[in-house]
Amino acid sequence: MGTIFKEPIVKRNFQSSYAPKAKKSFAKGLSFYKLFWIFFIGSFLGVVIEILWCLLTRHHYESRQGLIYGPFNLVYGFGALTMTLSLYWLRRQRDSWIFLGGIVIGSAFEYLCSWIQEFLFGTVSWDYREMPFNLNGRINLLYSIFWGILALVWLKTLFPLMERWIEKIPNCIGKTLTWILFSFMLANTVVSACAVARMSQRHQSIPASNTIDVFLDKHYDDERLNKIYPNMVFVQDNPSV
Repeated sequence: MGTIFKEPIVKRNFQSSYAPKAKKSFAKGLSFYKLFWIFFIGSFLGVVIEILWCLLTRHHYESRQGLIYGPFNLVYGFGALTMTLSLYWLRRQRDSWIFLGGIVIGSAFEYLCSWIQEFLFGTVSWDYREMPFNLNGRINLLYSIFWGILALVWLKTLFPLMERWIEKIPNCIGKTLTWILFSFMLANTVVSACAVARMSQRHQSIPASNTIDVFLDKHYDDERLNKIYPNMVFVQDNPSV
């Protein structure tokens, strides 16, 4: 009988060819979208932590928000951004380097925020002159050490968790929601800045000179703003500041 040749059966893996590819996150890496969400969440979490700290230490509620609408504070948001952008490259280095970096970056950031607030509005929201090892009442050694600890907690724990959570937001809504929240925060910032600036003018007995001033005086009077910013002090009223 003749030899029967059978064609070898070749198994082909069609599944891998047609398997759907994983979608790339809209906020991969340190993109604008990722950084905005870090800023937004940091603005919110900072206020929550401060309020809880006030409840534990002073046993009463006190507003810690920096914007008129919502529990948001730009200082915490920009603080989270500053920590991320300045120390991200140290995330795999020794803890001591992150700690020292946090002290330097955090202290410089806090000092700059205090100076900008005084320069723009003639007010300050914190004064450390009664604490030892302070610099012009804007920063002090104890809180600088806290900045170092915060940098460690942020880079080692909070940021990785937050990053994974942000990247899980579906692409179909991630970008749209980002721009909606961005517009809200921008408008909120502009309104809050104008209201505080007008409050400073009223404090100097400067009368309303246009319709915008009249609107701000009506809707954002001193009583309302004092509830939102209970720790804000006018520098000219306190010579020690």
